[in-house]
Amino acid sequence: MSTYKFSVVVAKDIDGYFAFCPELQGCYTQGDTYEEVLENIKDAIRLHIEDRIESGEDIPQAESVSLTLMEIAV
Repeated sequence: MSTYKFSVVVAKDIDGYFAFCPELQGCYTQGDTYEEVLENIKDAIRLHIEDRIESGEDIPQAESVSLTLMEIAV
């Protein structure tokens, strides 16, 4: 069994929480609570990796991650 590290972005809006993994295109989920969205993204990442392994694809991993929240006045 291999271990991988991925970045995960979690955002909250009026409908709940949304999470995605930038290294794995199309790997995203949602949840009503922060804890739920974390469990959901873990499952989504695991399934995504399993599918890539079965297809013989590489598993991309980030070397560095920077995240900031910007406020833009218009």
